[in-house]
Amino acid sequence: AKNMGAIVRAFDVRPVCKEQVESMGATFLEVDVQEDGSGTGGYAKEMSDEFKAAQARLMLEQAGDVDIIVTTALIPGRKAPILVNQDMLDVMKPGSVVVDLAAANGGNAEQTRPDEIVTTSNGVKIIGYTDLPSRLAATASNLFGNNVAKFILSIGPQTTGEKGVFQIDLEDDAVQNMLISYNGEKRWPDQITPYSPPPPPKKEVEEIVAKSEEELLAEKNAEQLQSFVQNTGVATLAAAALLAFGLTTDSPDAVSLMSTFALAGLAGYQVVWGVAPALHSPLMAVTNAISGMTAVGGMVLLAHGTQAEGLIPNSPSHWMGAITTMLSFINIAGGFLVSGKMLDLFKRPDDPDDFFQLYAIPAGLLLAGLAGSA
Repeated sequence: AKNMGAIVRAFDVRPVCKEQVESMGATFLEVDVQEDGSGTGGYAKEMSDEFKAAQARLMLEQAGDVDIIVTTALIPGRKAPILVNQDMLDVMKPGSVVVDLAAANGGNAEQTRPDEIVTTSNGVKIIGYTDLPSRLAATASNLFGNNVAKFILSIGPQTTGEKGVFQIDLEDDAVQNMLISYNGEKRWPDQITPYSPPPPPKKEVEEIVAKSEEELLAEKNAEQLQSFVQNTGVATLAAAALLAFGLTTDSPDAVSLMSTFALAGLAGYQVVWGVAPALHSPLMAVTNAISGMTAVGGMVLLAHGTQAEGLIPNSPSHWMGAITTMLSFINIAGGFLVSGKMLDLFKRPDDPDDFFQLYAIPAGLLLAGLAGSA
């Protein structure tokens, strides 16, 4: 079930089962009462009333969260204990399934009826078949055949690299240790090479050098200096680019706009760079509001000065306005998408759906009007 994408949880009163469950990749559920339920013959024994109460609380909590419950609890010579009572069935989601493998001894679910499928009032199906082993003959044969085939194929075909060539790899420790005979010759026990594990890697002895507080402070100052040097280099390049733009343009307005843009970019860089990477996604919600203002400023620039003929800007200010508006809308859309996905993580199944996509109608009408007026 885990390989098919399911989240598997298991519970047992025998502590020895914990390691077995976790070795298969599942989560082992535990109660807050320490009591060993191991009995004779591998079966469990009846637990105390305190343990049963803690177990009922745990099962009630899990019943409302899971989609499938499989029960197998049996006590030799006694009726199967009730593990899934009516309260647990009532909190299960519609369409959930309880597979009661103890149905022959009365069942672990309260409404189990042997050899029947019972559907509760809230849509939970309880399967109480007592002949499940005979129903799974084909499935068991397929699983066993698959294991045998994989076992045989693991002996050697992967070592040749040639399709359709089967060659037993005697260099493989696992293969040569399980071969009793090969090419008509007896190999066991004389020709079996005992497996000897490789020696453990030598641990490198780390030399611990004690440093004084002055040395530690000097190292921190050096790291801080390196960070400042890097930021200073970026700022210097930005200043040189701004100066080159001012020397090559004849428009004072363009120089003023570029200065404002450079300062805003530097401030935004410092704000985002100073935030931990784990907070970058929540930060997108804040940048939506900031980008909304820059989009308004870009549209104001597009309306400023001599109007262009058509949709192509005809001045540096119009070009900057168009670029600002485009980048702002990209940032706004991306921010809302990220924020929406984050909010979906906290959305409950019974919450009503949102229909924000309908806002595309007025937005499309506005864009169509702007395009028509151009």
